[in-house]
Amino acid sequence: MRQLILDTETTGLNARGGDRILELGCVELVNRRLTGNNLHFYINPERDSDPGALAVHGLTTEFLSDKPKFAEIVDQFRDFIEGADLIIHNAPFDIGFLDAEFTLLGLPPVKTYCGEVIDTLARAKQMFPGKRNSLDALCDRFGISNAHRTLHGALLDSELLAEVYLAMTRGQESLVIDMLGEAQTGSDTHAPRVALESLELLVVTASDDEIGAHEAVLDDLDKAVKGASVWRLEATPASDE
Repeated sequence: MRQLILDTETTGLNARGGDRILELGCVELVNRRLTGNNLHFYINPERDSDPGALAVHGLTTEFLSDKPKFAEIVDQFRDFIEGADLIIHNAPFDIGFLDAEFTLLGLPPVKTYCGEVIDTLARAKQMFPGKRNSLDALCDRFGISNAHRTLHGALLDSELLAEVYLAMTRGQESLVIDMLGEAQTGSDTHAPRVALESLELLVVTASDDEIGAHEAVLDDLDKAVKGASVWRLEATPASDE
């Protein structure tokens, strides 16, 4: 399972109004483990940043003047994201800017090349309704140090978001994925394999007492995270009409 934590810095807030991407960072996770195979570009946006945006990222027109233009890095970026899920905080913002850049080059939308787009801001709002869910707030909530973050930067923010995402999704499902990852990357490539399709699994239905005990545990987890735990967020399957 390959996932990319992605973040951008831009000249302003309005992609449709002509604002451009000036920094792009991606951090790679494979089977929920950081690989160090990251992608990072400073980009010449071919325009000045708005004063408010400049105060956020600190990347001046002079600094960016000799950096590659988006057209020069787009092929490497498309190859890097091919088939991977993208994890983005406030995904509509970054995807909107990427799609605007792709449109300028006559390319189809970003989702043509990647897998699922996961918005951690939307998930955080589900988990912590009514609370601040900025990246800084989530770092504080999950005990992730961001003391070195004085200005926003695409790669630094991606690295922080990777830690936040792993903390947000840590649980029984992720532990199984971690075990699969260890098995797939282990040194014993000749270990015997089990044909899972040939197995008949016995399904044991929980009793009423067991369901009650399970709900009590989830209630305790909700109190511990001061919101809805991840097991409360699974959508109810639509009924057939």
